[in-house]
Amino acid sequence: MRPDGAGTEKDKGRPDGRPAEYYLVERANGPAWDYSRGRREQAGWDEHAAFMDALTEEGFVVLGGPVGGGDGDYNLLVINAGGEAQIRTRLADDPWEGSILKISSVKPWSVWLRAPSSA
Repeated sequence: MRPDGAGTEKDKGRPDGRPAEYYLVERANGPAWDYSRGRREQAGWDEHAAFMDALTEEGFVVLGGPVGGGDGDYNLLVINAGGEAQIRTRLADDPWEGSILKISSVKPWSVWLRAPSSA
């Protein structure tokens, strides 16, 4: 096996065999987070949810949600983007960005393992 894993049977990230490139974006509770309320009871939930649903529909957000029990300790997004600048620019339009939620990290992620498609 090559050190980079390319060309192996397990390397099925993209049709051409290269690992899929994504970004992991960690978002923490921001200064306006109301700890007496649940996630869906935070101010502006409907607008935030509609914004995130739209990003998911277009394929920018691949997966996302709270990490940890209940409403989670933080949020994690798997994003398909051209780079960190694009991610920060797009998420800046989220009604919650900088107030209810804030970006705490953006890291590139190469997907080397993927279960076979069931289709």
